[in-house]
Amino acid sequence: MNALVSTVVASIHLRRVPSSGVPGAVASMALDRPRLARVEGLRFWKLLGTGSGQTFTPNDADPHMWGLFAVWDSRLALARFETSAITRRWGARADEQWSAVLSPLTWKGLWSGVDPLAGAVAGADIAGRPVAAITRARVKPTHWRRFAHATPPVAAAVNGTAGLRYTVGIGEAPIGLQGTFSLWDSTDALRSFAYGSAAHREVMARTVTDRWYAEELFARFSVLETAGTLDGRSL
Repeated sequence: MNALVSTVVASIHLRRVPSSGVPGAVASMALDRPRLARVEGLRFWKLLGTGSGQTFTPNDADPHMWGLFAVWDSRLALARFETSAITRRWGARADEQWSAVLSPLTWKGLWSGVDPLAGAVAGADIAGRPVAAITRARVKPTHWRRFAHATPPVAAAVNGTAGLRYTVGIGEAPIGLQGTFSLWDSTDALRSFAYGSAAHREVMARTVTDRWYAEELFARFSVLETAGTLDGRSL
């Protein structure tokens, strides 16, 4: 069967709006929910705010950039969405936008109580193709202060890491529902940071011992294709 029709894929969509477009972007976080719920072939989706990811507090929030993470029955379903009224409206309001088609490689955990990639078939790394990672967690309210204190060293360590193309904080709310999207040259580059950074190793260990999270997800993807720019450059 044609992979365009049959293979589950994910996508990430990021758009930057001017100051005049911020109220409309905020409104779309509510107004687009019922519209997305009716999109054919859309298995799972989350509208996202973004931020620097430096402290995982409201101080990080970037009101000019907004996003969508989605999982699709097929690339054909995604292709239909890319020409839909929703995406045309987003594009008309944006100064800049970027998106990527993602093939799941490995994933573990839940998002809002479900496996967002249920039914997907794990692919294999392809030499020379970049990879993306999404980490997402629902932090227990009683553990928020300790989590927020522990994460800034990791954010500082990732900046300038060899092989990192882009990273941004993502979340469904300013506090408590936190995550990151990152784009890397290769799986080796991602693993080198994950296991080579002392700050990151410490936080990974503390997620087990301190039990910060009520729910967490880690997913890694092969990047099949990208479109658009962010910060004036292709990624």
